[in-house]
Amino acid sequence: MDSLGQNEQRVVWTVVGTDIGPLLLAATQDGLVNVVFHATDAVREKTLDRLASRLGTEPVEAPDSPLLAEAIRQFEAYFAGARRDFDLPLDWSLISGFNRQVLRELASGVPYGSVVGYGDLAGRVGQPRAAQAVGVAMGSNPLPVVVPCHRVVESDGGIGGFGGGLETKRKLLALEGVLPEPLF
Repeated sequence: MDSLGQNEQRVVWTVVGTDIGPLLLAATQDGLVNVVFHATDAVREKTLDRLASRLGTEPVEAPDSPLLAEAIRQFEAYFAGARRDFDLPLDWSLISGFNRQVLRELASGVPYGSVVGYGDLAGRVGQPRAAQAVGVAMGSNPLPVVVPCHRVVESDGGIGGFGGGLETKRKLLALEGVLPEPLF
């Protein structure tokens, strides 16, 4: 791929404008590793510092990286209503254990235009009493939108929480036809 040694990790990033605000996309050679909402300068700096610390290398801005260019195309198509699923390699290295298990189930088992309850998702991974832990997993999702934590709602019909903010969650659910488009 490039002249870096086999064991040296390379992290590339870019920011893409979307209907829910700027998103920071970061990738390793293994795939998309992080999607971050509200990518203002301050959020971007904090995210890049955290990625450097977690992944052991300084992220490099590279919007022309083939993976990031494809990710941008897919995000643009998703927000235009022309794409329902993301087809990108994912790097799960920022999350492990129960949280990774729950997020993988969410990614593969809750399609566009549908929702699942926190407790239902807990049951799907064999931990039916772990609804609160599922909420924690959603909050630690390093790949929101692609791994659709916005599709997880409360069993009583409440929208639940969301790391990107409830307005963002409502917009994503409206885009997918789950909620009516917000009036304002």
